[in-house]
Amino acid sequence: MTPHIIGLLLGNEEDWPVAFEEILRRLGPVGGHAFDCERITIEPFSLRDKPRYDLVIDRLAYWYYHPREWLKKVAMMDGVYLLNSPFTFQSMEKHAAYCAMMRLGLKVPETVLVPYKNPPDNSRYAYTAARYNQPFDLDAIAATIGYPLFMKPYDGGAWRGVSRINNADELHAAYDASGEMLMHLQKAIDYDVFARSLSIGAETMVMKFQPDLPMHERYAVEHDFLAPDAGLEVVTIGKLVNAFFRWEFNSCETLVSGGEIYPIDYANACPDVALTSLHYYFPWAVKALVKWTVFAMVTGRQAKLDLETDRYFAVADEPGMSYGDKLGEYRKLADAFFETDRYQDFCATSLSGLDQLVLDWVAGPDFDQLLVRTVQSVYPAHEHDKFTAHLRGLLHLWVRDESARLDTA
Repeated sequence: MTPHIIGLLLGNEEDWPVAFEEILRRLGPVGGHAFDCERITIEPFSLRDKPRYDLVIDRLAYWYYHPREWLKKVAMMDGVYLLNSPFTFQSMEKHAAYCAMMRLGLKVPETVLVPYKNPPDNSRYAYTAARYNQPFDLDAIAATIGYPLFMKPYDGGAWRGVSRINNADELHAAYDASGEMLMHLQKAIDYDVFARSLSIGAETMVMKFQPDLPMHERYAVEHDFLAPDAGLEVVTIGKLVNAFFRWEFNSCETLVSGGEIYPIDYANACPDVALTSLHYYFPWAVKALVKWTVFAMVTGRQAKLDLETDRYFAVADEPGMSYGDKLGEYRKLADAFFETDRYQDFCATSLSGLDQLVLDWVAGPDFDQLLVRTVQSVYPAHEHDKFTAHLRGLLHLWVRDESARLDTA
């Protein structure tokens, strides 16, 4: 039996890690490989230390730099498999991700980067700004983009500092409030559907997202809300983004307007997988995470640190190729990176009982206890009954739908 230890690098999350650990424990050995989980602690480390882990799921290093540097070390020196590359998530934040996807021809809305409102804390800034910073007309830039527009940090994250701007007064108020944050101005799209795609390895779940509602209501339980062609394009864009940057646990936001698909946010090192927000889709997320990590370990999948961007740019630069044909070629490159066919075969043969295992667990008392504990940790006491009932109802709906799906499979 070949043993594997999966490390979980976590912040304040407890819901999905408990679910992941429990499903992995119930699954047991697969193909002569045994799996265990361990929560990673933050400690001093020698650059020559040998890690205990074969694979790490990172949910912390995007903002906590000490573990980020440990991840770089174990990826580069020890071959530890990481679901998300700390190299690209550091260098390819939202600004660089916009540039890359524009380069590939995706329909990213018009976007302008403006200088800091307040000078950064650097003694050299005043001299440099006095000599080289050109004055600019913020109102003229906004007029060129057109109202409404969004102002948002170039590196983004958790809706921090995002403002919808409808007029010049709101523009200046938001810019004044931005302080030392470096900001984008981006054209707002009047959309028919806001789709949020959560990708884990070779799988993607596209969900109807309602950003103006409270977090527990933002993911609508609505199937077939996109036309087939639009749904295929949304999935393809998500797979392209993830394969291009070597991200295997990421979310992508796209706006669908009049049949056009506009990607607006797709660099999420720590995508939302909370039980209280995903609710109905939570079992899928945990199951996909288990399947992808087991697949990677059993098949000996090797992480790639190099991006091979020239392969994608060659498609982008192909003369006479339509946008649809380019998306088809990008999809082939992404499927090759994720070994989609091999993954699907592996799940069908080596993980054939996992769907029923997860269904039984979600329908049982242990999952309900996790649900109750999660509600108690997130909401004030006077709202416990309300949100417990809310989540139970949505998970019971998933149990019903999943049972019907397995019965007809």
